[in-house]
Amino acid sequence: MKLTSTSFADGQRIPGEFAFCTPDPAHHVCLGRNRNPQLAWQDAPAGSRSFVILCHDPDVPSRGDDVNQEGRSVPASLPRVDFFHWVLIDLPLTVNAIGEGEFSREVTPRGKPGPQAAHGARQGINNYTDWFAGDHDMNGDYYGYDGPCPPWNDEIVHRYVFTVYALAIEKLPLEGRFGGAEVRAAMQGQILAQASLTGTYTLNPALAG
Repeated sequence: MKLTSTSFADGQRIPGEFAFCTPDPAHHVCLGRNRNPQLAWQDAPAGSRSFVILCHDPDVPSRGDDVNQEGRSVPASLPRVDFFHWVLIDLPLTVNAIGEGEFSREVTPRGKPGPQAAHGARQGINNYTDWFAGDHDMNGDYYGYDGPCPPWNDEIVHRYVFTVYALAIEKLPLEGRFGGAEVRAAMQGQILAQASLTGTYTLNPALAG
């Protein structure tokens, strides 16, 4: 299988229009346009019955003590964990491309609705659900795509890995509210092929170059 995008090139920076946050000289960051990027895939193997799309950032700080704190930085040596930005399952075989902004066109405080989505697919919650859990103005279930917003004081550039999976089943056996970890577990033994595309993003002016 092969996964491509007209929105950004593999290994290159993701443009700000696809980000949850963009740089702001006065306040470090401001909200971005938060559009989902275009994706297209081909050469799914025979026997494929549905597709899953996951987007995750493997570079999220495992501790938040220094995150976005004035006069401090998130050290490059800090262990990192996965943060899911998009969980989309049960895409039918008739779909092999997703348009820019088809699933997300803006930041939605308290999260976009779900799990039902276009094409009869379902979307899980992303990890902004956890990130904003203690924020009175932003807490809620964040379904679908929400783009990059790494710490503005992180010493490393973050990677955003978009992966499409071709599955041997039409629907994953998941009900109600689910996230990326649940989808990864439910796909075990059902993946016929997969393809990935990685973009990068930073809000740290010292790394923007």
